[in-house]
Amino acid sequence: MEMPKHLPPLLALRAFEAVARHLSFIKAAQELCVSQSAISHQVQKLEQHLGQRLFVRRTRAIDLTASGARYYQEIRPALEQIAQATQALLAPTSGSVLRVGLLASFATLWLAPRLADFRRRYPQIELQLHPDINLADVAGAEVDLAIRYGKGHWPQVQAQRFLGERLSPVCSPDFKARALAQGPLLMSHAQQPFEWNDWGKHQAIDLGTYPSLMLHDYNIVVEAAVAGQGIAMGRGRLIQRHLAQGSLVDAFDLPPLCGDIGYWLVTAEGPRNPALECLVQWLLEQGRDP
Repeated sequence: MEMPKHLPPLLALRAFEAVARHLSFIKAAQELCVSQSAISHQVQKLEQHLGQRLFVRRTRAIDLTASGARYYQEIRPALEQIAQATQALLAPTSGSVLRVGLLASFATLWLAPRLADFRRRYPQIELQLHPDINLADVAGAEVDLAIRYGKGHWPQVQAQRFLGERLSPVCSPDFKARALAQGPLLMSHAQQPFEWNDWGKHQAIDLGTYPSLMLHDYNIVVEAAVAGQGIAMGRGRLIQRHLAQGSLVDAFDLPPLCGDIGYWLVTAEGPRNPALECLVQWLLEQGRDP
C-alpha cells in the first residue's frame, strides 16, 4: 500500500504547527529545541511544497494567511491524534514506580497543584517524591529523575532545562514601607547566593551593605518574607499566589531578571524507560503552559 502522494514533509508540518500556534518563530524554535533558522527553513519548505504562502511576515510580527489559517485548523487535529496514539503506545502497560528528587519548595509550590492531571493521564505510574536540599544522585540510581534548580552543567547526567525563572526581590507591603534599606536578605541553604549575585550584577546594585539571614528551605524564606522579616529573592514560578494576593510585592520596583537560571530535568545517561519518558514529556508540557 503506497503512502498518499500529497503527504507533506512531516518535519515541516510539525514546524508549521508550532509557529502557527505561537505566531512566533522564536517560541516555536524554543519548543522544538532547534534554531530559529531551522524552523524558518522547514516552513519555507512546506510553503514550496504547497505552492502558496502560509504566513504574512512583518517586521516584528507574523500572522497566518487565509490559506494558512484554514490549513492549520485542518491539520492540527491529525497531529494531536498522532501524539495521543504515540503516547498510548509509549505508556507502560503495568504499574510502574518513579522516584523523583527535588526541592521541597518546588514540590509544594509548583508541582503539587499539577499532580492530579498526571494521575488522571497516567494512572499506572506511581510517583514517589523525595524532597531534599541536597542533590539527588541520578547517576547512582538513587532517583529516576531529579528536578534541579540552577544553571545546569552537572557532570555524568543528562540535563534539560524545562522551566525558566523570573527573579525579583520581594517583601511584604509593610516591610517595604518601613525597613527596606536595612534588609536583611533572606536566603536558603539550597539557594546559595548565586541568585542574589546575578540579580545584583544585572541591576548594578551593590548588595554587600545588606545583612543576610540563612534559612533552611525556600518555603521558609517565602513565609518569612510574608511575615515581614526581610527581603526574599522571588522566584516568579513559585510565588504567583502571594503576588496575586498582595502578600508579597516587588521590593525595588525594577524589572525581573530572566537569565539562565531555571529548573532542569536531570536523568541518567542513556535511554529512558517508557514510564520515565511519559513523566519527562508531561513535565515539558507543563513547563510550556503560562
